[in-house]
Amino acid sequence: MTEKIMGNSILKFPPEFVWGAATSSYQIEGAQAEDGKGESIWDKFCRVPGAIKNRGTGELACDHYHRFREDIELMADLGLKAYRFSISWPRVYPAGSGSFNPKGLDFYDKIVDALLAKGITPYVTLYHWDLPQIMEDRGGWRERDTALAFANYADKVVSKLSDRVTHWMTLNEPPCIALEGYLKGLHAPGAKEPPKTVNQIIHHLLLAHGLSVQAARAAAKQEIEIGLVHNPAVMVPSYNFMEQPFPPSCSVMVPSYNFMEQPFPPSPSPATAAPEDEKAVYLAYSSAKTWCGYNDWW
Repeated sequence: MTEKIMGNSILKFPPEFVWGAATSSYQIEGAQAEDGKGESIWDKFCRVPGAIKNRGTGELACDHYHRFREDIELMADLGLKAYRFSISWPRVYPAGSGSFNPKGLDFYDKIVDALLAKGITPYVTLYHWDLPQIMEDRGGWRERDTALAFANYADKVVSKLSDRVTHWMTLNEPPCIALEGYLKGLHAPGAKEPPKTVNQIIHHLLLAHGLSVQAARAAAKQEIEIGLVHNPAVMVPSYNFMEQPFPPSCSVMVPSYNFMEQPFPPSPSPATAAPEDEKAVYLAYSSAKTWCGYNDWW
């Protein structure tokens, strides 16, 4: 929808646009080691001297684990119609796979019920960067097994919550996972890998997306929408804001590597790529119920 303001066409939000808020598990939950939760890569990374400004950690954060009902009351008071939150993989599977922690998944079950009771639609992200530390010790996203474990985790979560949740996201901002976490070392796990290894990590992230989409659709109790959330960069040419209040039309979205338009990373081909990988990823993108979210900030 558009309208004219000062001679310029302005995009307007359509009536069906959903207004909401979003969080991630590590940033708000706290309860770092309660009720069987395992250690995440962010738990460990935040203990590294100099890694985090002012030595902040998620040990307490917003204490959402204990105060989620109060927080949802605040959401209702704000008039939110949707809430996007992420599941902590190590809260559900402390070691990433193997032993399942029922108390961890019960926490998110309660959140879903509390949201729906207030008329707020839940949007669930399966992975917002908090990989189980035990999996990182085994190689993390460098290893194909991590993608397989992620699909198993997705199956478990979707089986539990999909009777009420129909909006799902697999990975949040894969470029941040691969580039900030494994190339630059600015995010957990703080690695600085060579480009060849980062290429391998990108492949495993995309494979995790493809396999988890298939697992989620198979496990879902009703039809679901599922996709990933990307964070491409938006490049805006330099211009005089006072003389031209709106950016030039040549503004363009230019990610360094577009996970959506090029589902497999540039050559050389990852060493662990298998023939079935391509099918898994492309199947994830081919359904009418597949979508892509875009995160951006200015």
